[in-house]
Amino acid sequence: MSGSRLVFKEGLEDIVATASDICYIDGEQGVLSYRGYDIHDLALGTSFEEVAHLLWFGKFPSRAELGQLRAAIAAERNLPMDLLALMSSQMRSALPMDVLRTVTSMLSMYDSDLSNNSYEANVRRSLRLLAQFTTIIAAFDRLRKGLEVVPPRPDLDHAANFLYMLTGKVPDSTSARGLDIALVLHADHELNASTFAARVTASTLTDMYSAITSGIGALKGPLHGGANEAVMRMLLEIEQPDRVERYLRDAFAQKRKIPGFGHRVYRTEDPRATHLRQMSKELGEQTGHVKLFQISRQIEEIVKWEKGLNCNVDFYSGSVYYMLGIAIDLFTPVFAISRISGWTAHVLEQLKHNRLIRPRAEYTGLPYPQKLAPLEQR
Repeated sequence: MSGSRLVFKEGLEDIVATASDICYIDGEQGVLSYRGYDIHDLALGTSFEEVAHLLWFGKFPSRAELGQLRAAIAAERNLPMDLLALMSSQMRSALPMDVLRTVTSMLSMYDSDLSNNSYEANVRRSLRLLAQFTTIIAAFDRLRKGLEVVPPRPDLDHAANFLYMLTGKVPDSTSARGLDIALVLHADHELNASTFAARVTASTLTDMYSAITSGIGALKGPLHGGANEAVMRMLLEIEQPDRVERYLRDAFAQKRKIPGFGHRVYRTEDPRATHLRQMSKELGEQTGHVKLFQISRQIEEIVKWEKGLNCNVDFYSGSVYYMLGIAIDLFTPVFAISRISGWTAHVLEQLKHNRLIRPRAEYTGLPYPQKLAPLEQR
């Protein structure tokens, strides 16, 4: 219809929408890297706080800088008391992702410097949001159970502190490290739907809270976040390893999708799944949930053999979170607890060289021009 042919691909698949130096993915080779560092090295050799620093500032912190970052995060974890009161009185029956989205949006009302959209102000907001996401989720889960909110402990690192606020008990080292690795693995993933949503919103030069609220809204959708919840419900339904094959045969016959398999980008194993598989095995042995890992391995092997599909990041993250004592409907919010580091890094990057993101659409309606008939002749 127009003078020049516009390029169109459903779902923007393989369309390059921006230039970024944050995350690199090679789907053919199964490569994921943050700022050029391979995800396998990051998972085994860094902490989530170090990765957040890397995403925000483009480099790893020194020991002194890491200490300063951890102290700064600890200082920002507390939520305004009236927001906690609102969560207690009005939100107890709400969905956890709805609570996270709403409270994040409301946090803008407590930012006395909201009109300041400078880089420095947005770095402060990035740190504050990363700190407060854990408190929002942990406090909400306890409030809906009729339990007292557990205040954060400044001496615990980010992953351990979240588990502590959630359960009221300091986690063992295996559990704390397991969650920390999961947070590292989920921290960023290039222009996924939620990150793209956050960048689109940020490109209008609105505030950081609005951009992150957009990201949360996109993550809530079952085609983005939530797949690990479906995986966990499947594992609990199967219940026993000797029921796996029959379950899958029935699912294949009914053409039901097996959650946690396939990926838009990866054509080989999702590199994040490599580490989550090992964590699921170790936590299963430690927590008495060995059957969950055994069921998972059988599913993975059969689906790979029958359908040629590799498991993705969601397949083993579900059992990992479950073994850590995290409620199933908190799995996607825990994803957000990690991804807030990537979302904010992308917002900061977008605003450095901002251009309003405004794509085009391929028109498929009635031919132009149509003749307009008078009202009495319609």
